[in-house]
Amino acid sequence: MHTELSPEHAGTADGEAAKALLQKCVHCGFCTATCPTYQLLGDELDGPRGRIYQIKNLLEGEAPTRELQTHLDRCLTCRNCESTCPSGVQYGELAEIGRRLVDARVERPATERLVRWALKEGLTSPLFAPALQLGQVVRPLLPETLQAKVPERREADARGWPQQRHARRMLMLAGCVQPAMSPEINPATARVLDAAGIEVVLPSGAGCCGAIRAHLNDRDGGLADMRRNIDAWWPLIERGEVEAIVMNASGCGATVKEYGHHLAGDAAYAAKAARVSAMTRDLSELLPELVPVLKPKLAAAAQAGRLALHPPCTLQHAQKLKGGLEAGLRALGFTVVLPADSHLCCGSAGTYSVLQPALSKQLRERKQASLAALEPDTVVSANIGCITHLQTGCRTPVRHWVEVLDAALRG
Repeated sequence: MHTELSPEHAGTADGEAAKALLQKCVHCGFCTATCPTYQLLGDELDGPRGRIYQIKNLLEGEAPTRELQTHLDRCLTCRNCESTCPSGVQYGELAEIGRRLVDARVERPATERLVRWALKEGLTSPLFAPALQLGQVVRPLLPETLQAKVPERREADARGWPQQRHARRMLMLAGCVQPAMSPEINPATARVLDAAGIEVVLPSGAGCCGAIRAHLNDRDGGLADMRRNIDAWWPLIERGEVEAIVMNASGCGATVKEYGHHLAGDAAYAAKAARVSAMTRDLSELLPELVPVLKPKLAAAAQAGRLALHPPCTLQHAQKLKGGLEAGLRALGFTVVLPADSHLCCGSAGTYSVLQPALSKQLRERKQASLAALEPDTVVSANIGCITHLQTGCRTPVRHWVEVLDAALRG
């Protein structure tokens, strides 16, 4: 797609990066077939191709508008279009540039600014956990809309965190909301890896991966989060004390794998960020080596029943990891089924369910219906956002797949 940058954008980092991305697009329209918002709204401007045209017009000098801002806001950044695109257009990066340029010139209403500030500061705050615990206590008294955002409290597994030391060690990011919203995912991960002879290390000082601030257009705040995590991990990496960084939230994994890209222009962090990205593995990527070790120890895989898998967009589209998770679980003896629309977003998409509740609800209900049609005993996924989102109004338990594996090892 030929693009002539306006004087305002010519020679700028965002302008030149966007131009290079736009040049790959041949406006074939394959992306519209797999875009969730285009499927719901039927509007070309709410599909990848339409948004690309709008960003192109912006870069060529067209004044940004509130309408353009709305069309970009409605994008889930699920990156399904990237999996579909025959030309390899990196739409996710292009959309972030477009949002950044529009928000710099189009002021949002005060209520929107307040909500977005509360999300980026609240979800990443140490006060999030006690606030959520308070919400769980008074959950029955909350309005239905707020109840949907507060998961019911679950009892902790008595086994806790494994204490055994192993020669093999891996770093893990605890995450910002996961320890509070689903506190058993991290210990379950540590127990599963412990059973395979791998020790999980959680160094102090690490926090949010940077995705929340970055996706809410606080680029500087997102980069600061990334640098803080690198600082927390680097001593162990530099001394060769860990072999990998394992991620059990695919949204965080997708972001950390792109640290090298995001910090490529930072002389102090570029090399470190590239090393961190190269070392990062989604938990499902370890399954090929875990299967032969864990399978003899599994006594209750069949008792888990029928598992309906929802592969998160951040796993299959952002990280390009498709098929490996279900293959690994089946090799361990689990019965795993996928819905026909497994390639489509559930509507969680980070903070999207709060910022675009109507569209998010439609996508969730459609996904829940396709999962329910499989008649599963449990729905499993690989990202805390998807898990929390799908739990709302769902009669079937929704768990992280590693929790199911951990329970089978215990059985």
